[in-house]
Amino acid sequence: MLHNYYGTSPLRKILIFCGKVWLHTMIIWLLSGLTVILALYSLWLIRKGGRRPFPQAWPVLLGGFSLGLFIYLFGSWVYLTVYLKYVFGICWLLFLTGLFFGRRQRPAAPAPRWKRGAYISCSALLLLACVLYFTGTTGRPDTVELAFPLKSGHYFVLQGGKGLPSNVFHFSLRGAVYAMDIVKLNRYGGRARKVFSRRLEDYDIFNDTVYAPCDGIVRRAYSDNPDNIPPAMDRGPRNTNQVLLEGADCYFFAAHLKMGSVIVREGQQVKQGQALGCVGNSGFSTEPHLHIQAHMKQADVPWYKAKPLYMLFNGKGYLLNEVIDAK
Repeated sequence: MLHNYYGTSPLRKILIFCGKVWLHTMIIWLLSGLTVILALYSLWLIRKGGRRPFPQAWPVLLGGFSLGLFIYLFGSWVYLTVYLKYVFGICWLLFLTGLFFGRRQRPAAPAPRWKRGAYISCSALLLLACVLYFTGTTGRPDTVELAFPLKSGHYFVLQGGKGLPSNVFHFSLRGAVYAMDIVKLNRYGGRARKVFSRRLEDYDIFNDTVYAPCDGIVRRAYSDNPDNIPPAMDRGPRNTNQVLLEGADCYFFAAHLKMGSVIVREGQQVKQGQALGCVGNSGFSTEPHLHIQAHMKQADVPWYKAKPLYMLFNGKGYLLNEVIDAK
């Protein structure tokens, strides 16, 4: 018989929480390590293919090209530093450029048919994912023009995009297919002082001020829920501190705000750029970040069931792993 978490002994609660911390830490390290390993493997494939005659080497080169592009777009660089992504991108371009200059071809036996087929099949899937990174799977989305709700540095899109495959988590949530999760970058290109930390203050976005992205009326505002200690999120999505703003063109929703930080009240008229609250880690959140989404205004339809809108900030839309300069 399974026991409810809150009905277990204090020792059992501690063991369960320690297990979650260990698992979350291992997942972050695994994603970071896999990103670096696959990036290096793509460079090795390009180097390997560049030393062979093109008729024999093209499946290998295609594999290195597609894997490198995929890792550049989808890799978990931010857990270490986003600067690694740029270093890899430069190396990737240099390796590709080197294919056309100073190639030393070495005759080699043709690769087995199954191996060539594996390279081609995997490359096709990776290239499809790269195309969908830009186009998404939702067709041409309706958009709304907003001001970016953060103002004090460089920010990073931890989750976001136009559907699958770049916005997997939000795609599974009702009405949130264009939602974004945003973290803040420090001077080293990371989102926290450590790869994983249980201290909320170690995350650069924690306590950052959130501003109204448009003029509007506050329809929901509260911040009575405590902030989670990473990676706990047992309180669930209904216990997130939030602000819901009804603008002229849309509803704008900001979540995971810091406990006690919301300084607007329901029914209040606010102007674009007016402070709403601060970023925290409340609700269904494993670490401090800002969740935002926008919806069309439709008569007799709750805001969260209305048509989702793809947000443009100062005329530009942002995708997974992109950096937003808000200075």
